[in-house]
Amino acid sequence: MPRLFNKFFLIIWLTLATSVAIIILTLNFFETLPSASKLERQKQEVVLKLTESLLVNDGEDAARGLARASKGAVPVGLTISKIANPGACADKSTAETRTVLKDGICYRISLPQQYSVIPDTLGPLVPAFGILISSALSAAALARYLVRPVVHLRDGLSALAQGRFDVRIGHKMAGRKDEVSALAHNFDSSAALLQELQDAQQRLFHDVSHELRSPLSRLQAVGGVLRQNPAKLNAMLDRMDREIERLDVLVGEVLTLARLTASSRLPLKTQTLDVIDLLNEILGDAAFEAQKREVLITTSVDDSFLAEVEGELIYRALENVIRNAVKYTAEHSQITVQCATTDDLLKVCVADQGLGVGRDELEQIFQPFSRGNDAAAKGGYGLGLAIARQAIERHGGRVYASLPDVGGLAIMMEIPRQPAMDSPGNTLG
Repeated sequence: MPRLFNKFFLIIWLTLATSVAIIILTLNFFETLPSASKLERQKQEVVLKLTESLLVNDGEDAARGLARASKGAVPVGLTISKIANPGACADKSTAETRTVLKDGICYRISLPQQYSVIPDTLGPLVPAFGILISSALSAAALARYLVRPVVHLRDGLSALAQGRFDVRIGHKMAGRKDEVSALAHNFDSSAALLQELQDAQQRLFHDVSHELRSPLSRLQAVGGVLRQNPAKLNAMLDRMDREIERLDVLVGEVLTLARLTASSRLPLKTQTLDVIDLLNEILGDAAFEAQKREVLITTSVDDSFLAEVEGELIYRALENVIRNAVKYTAEHSQITVQCATTDDLLKVCVADQGLGVGRDELEQIFQPFSRGNDAAAKGGYGLGLAIARQAIERHGGRVYASLPDVGGLAIMMEIPRQPAMDSPGNTLG
């Protein structure tokens, strides 16, 4: 059962239990013990009766002796006086006085009037006051317990609305282990993801603008050359075609990456495909292209691997990795492609014999627009591996790089037979 429910239940139950206990104890107290004013009246009654009895049976001296002795006890102020008019003894006695006729003399025995601190009429209200106080304290504790995290969440959401994605509130919930603290940590995770997306978006805008600037500058230069020397029209048109083709490739890869990022939270449109068949088709095209650089592709690809995948994404991932290897491997070298299958996983390793990358770049090369040291001479925009990682991780697999002992670079792709249902997909960065 949720911890927050348990806390609320415990607080409310304790409040009710305390209220009931106060009512029972108060009622028992008032039933078994007299109130202060009632007890004082009983004491007065006893003293007055005792004094009256002494006066009637033992005479005035005995009664006055009791009065003198009572001055050091409670209640004090017992007085005995004679009344000149014997007819006054016919008056009714009160709670504080007694009239006694003894030997033809009228005596009045009196005590000072007592005032109770708590009137008898307030006695029945004591349970109500106890319930009111206990419920008020419990309500204040419960309200404080609820309002403080709500205020933190409100401030955090307000900061997010203002674009401050670096705000965190989890540390303000220290000591709490309930649904509210879980909500605060979820808020922090969401804020961190938004901050990551914002940073990735800014990097993407910067990188795209940087990559677009170079071909656009060259196109502007072509226009300037044509104005100065129209005779170079054919050569400049060829140059323009190349630059436009590069722009088209760049825009296509950016759109692919953006589409992968935007749909990373959407379910995959899967179908049952043989991934090894896709791989063999790509290898056939890559072998033809590799002949230009006298590069040999050796394969160890057998059997089949039927999987529930989105074919376009897996095809783009495999193609990007293999074409990347063909582009960056050394001339007159070879590329090795190996497959290993288990019941639920296909592992594809593509190893080239190029210059490789530094160990600190093994993770960086999967970032958009990130290229190795030799990338400038080979062209490309550094989006192929980023697209491959996004595509495979959307299926719940993973892509990583390593440096073989013989040199070059090896890219390992792990493709599950069934896509992970809870795979969130990666975002840029």
